[in-house]
Amino acid sequence: MNHKFSQQLITARHALPSFFSAMDKVHQFADDLIDLLFPHFSGEIEYFTAEEIGGKLSLLKRDLKKILKPQQHSIKQDIDSIAEDFFRSLPRIYEKLLKDARAIHEGDPASESVDEVISAYPGFYAIYIYRIAHEFYPAVPIFPRLLTEYAHFRTGIDIHPGAQIGDSFFIDHGTGIVIGETTIIGDNVKLYQGVTLGALSVSKEMSNTKRHPTIEDNVVIYTSAAILGGKTVIGHDSVIGGNVWLTESVSPYSMVYHKSEVKVRPKNIENEALNFTI
Repeated sequence: MNHKFSQQLITARHALPSFFSAMDKVHQFADDLIDLLFPHFSGEIEYFTAEEIGGKLSLLKRDLKKILKPQQHSIKQDIDSIAEDFFRSLPRIYEKLLKDARAIHEGDPASESVDEVISAYPGFYAIYIYRIAHEFYPAVPIFPRLLTEYAHFRTGIDIHPGAQIGDSFFIDHGTGIVIGETTIIGDNVKLYQGVTLGALSVSKEMSNTKRHPTIEDNVVIYTSAAILGGKTVIGHDSVIGGNVWLTESVSPYSMVYHKSEVKVRPKNIENEALNFTI
């Protein structure tokens, strides 16, 4: 056994705040909360009285305080106040999530019901985690990122908790979506899989500046589009087509698309080998 390496690991462990050991509790808190808000996730429908619901909320509040307590030294606000503020905001978050679920249902012809969206759509789960995490950002370090990375792991959708996202947010399919920290998204926006709302530069000196785009109301962004830069604004009611690369603003009601070239082969060369440039 390498004694020097063992000592190095011991030193590293002592240097870390004890909060890091609570990652599984962070994930459990997120899942316990969604089980209460949306019994679709619990596996069985239970009917509670108002008092029982209140009791479960009290237990969740207790769990949240336990998770955050090791971080008190790095948080300016009192842990009790943070927990109280969050649970006071829960009815508002719940209403936003219902709007998100309805927007996904109404915008996806394959969806049979809002209940199906809540139960089975990864986009809805990622939005749920984001809306919870956003309430703690930036006042509480690490915790909101552990939440959104949990959603990233489960869904393939990466939404930074610092992003500002309006009502009735629609994510369809979702795999590969990336939404950066300083992104601003308006109401009734639709994103399809592979969309990136990112930065033009990853320079550390830009950490306190707006690096990601602004997407105004009623915008649709199709598969694998990349919209980059803090000064980039997509005007309201615009449509951004698949595979588009944008680093400059577009006016409201714009339609931006990537034009593919189609060539039809004559029948008399159908046996000729095709050559692809990769």
